Amino acid sequence: MVRLTIDKYLNEHGITRYELAKRTEVKFQTIDRYYKNRVVRYDSYILDIICAALECNLCDILEYVKD
Repeated sequence: MVRLTIDKYLNEHGITRYELAKRTEVKFQTIDRYYKNRVVRYDSYILDIICAALECNLCDILEYVKD
């Protein structure tokens, strides 16, 4: 299973969801769903914007967990 770890990344770097929403110009509700790992289908465009805003790699905000 693929799981988002944006919450851990933001907490480690002292960034709020609101700040991330401002940096990415993505609606707070969308950032909140990604933060809470409540996304069923990952949008590559959103993930790209998040990585660019955080200056991180995709592996920093996603992890693979065996079922």
